[in-house]
Amino acid sequence: MAPADEDGTQPSGDAADRHVPVLLERCVDLLAPALEAPGAVYVDCTLGMGGHTEEVLRRFPEVRAIGIDRDPQALALAGRRLAQFGDRFTGVHAVYDEIGEVLADLGIPSAQGILMDLGVSSLQIDESERGFSYAQDAPLDMRMDSTAELTAAQVLNTYDERDLARILREYGEERYASKIARSIVARRQTTPWERSAALVDLVRACIPAATRKGQGNPAKRTFQALRIEVNGELEVLARALPAAVDALAVGGRIVVESYHSLEDRLTKRELARGATSSAPPDLPVEPETHKPYLTLLTRGAEEADEAELARNPRSASVRLRAAQRVRPTPAHMKNRSER
Repeated sequence: MAPADEDGTQPSGDAADRHVPVLLERCVDLLAPALEAPGAVYVDCTLGMGGHTEEVLRRFPEVRAIGIDRDPQALALAGRRLAQFGDRFTGVHAVYDEIGEVLADLGIPSAQGILMDLGVSSLQIDESERGFSYAQDAPLDMRMDSTAELTAAQVLNTYDERDLARILREYGEERYASKIARSIVARRQTTPWERSAALVDLVRACIPAATRKGQGNPAKRTFQALRIEVNGELEVLARALPAAVDALAVGGRIVVESYHSLEDRLTKRELARGATSSAPPDLPVEPETHKPYLTLLTRGAEEADEAELARNPRSASVRLRAAQRVRPTPAHMKNRSER
């Protein structure tokens, strides 16, 4: 039985009916050579509703899967979906930068396959009361983990104008960040922020009509920025990527799906770090300890093709990168915190 929600009730709906995994076949094909090994362990760092994990468990009958998610509701839905696989699947309520601790607690030394499907999940977007979607009026929540404290409303009501502008500019890449931040602060002097529709209206009023044409909902970047801030997404990812590489067995493979340039930039940098020699360029012979410990499996970032886009419109912004561990990480390349 899947675990109950925080209020003791089971989440409604069926995960398989509510979610189409992005680039499912491509992800599984990239992981396949590593997951075919006897006793292989697969870690889905962002389990969501379990679509990728279900396909892995079905396709590789000997694989053990560990699913990590900070969202209790997602864990419950995925748990119901994956119950058919018995003890081959273990769901863990955690943030995915804790992958090392999760595996250690389970007595697992390393993983052969690791997947990170980043960003906000279909469940979180579709549950209007969680406030992730700018298309529906809802409380300004945006917490991926409903047990966390910070909400989008608290950010809007308590952060000073300078911090709000920084968040909108850095996390939302919003051209009109300063104007929006100033308007947010001015409005809260008389009316506290509570609902998403009011924020959508304010952002629309701050952005000139001429620049809005063909750009979709003008609040998209502001909502993205708030979501990233509420959940500490970029800080978590910056810790999670090296932690995941550290957890990868020799011969193991990691696949990362990003949905905006900030995520993809961090992913590209971490994978390139492992796939590049750390020896000084003027050395005549590359020392063994400086050879790359990763090899890249994709040429740049792969995007969804027309067939994928037709099947799953939410794949429009995906950027996929993958790598394989070819040797242990040299001591001088390990995280400073481990030294």
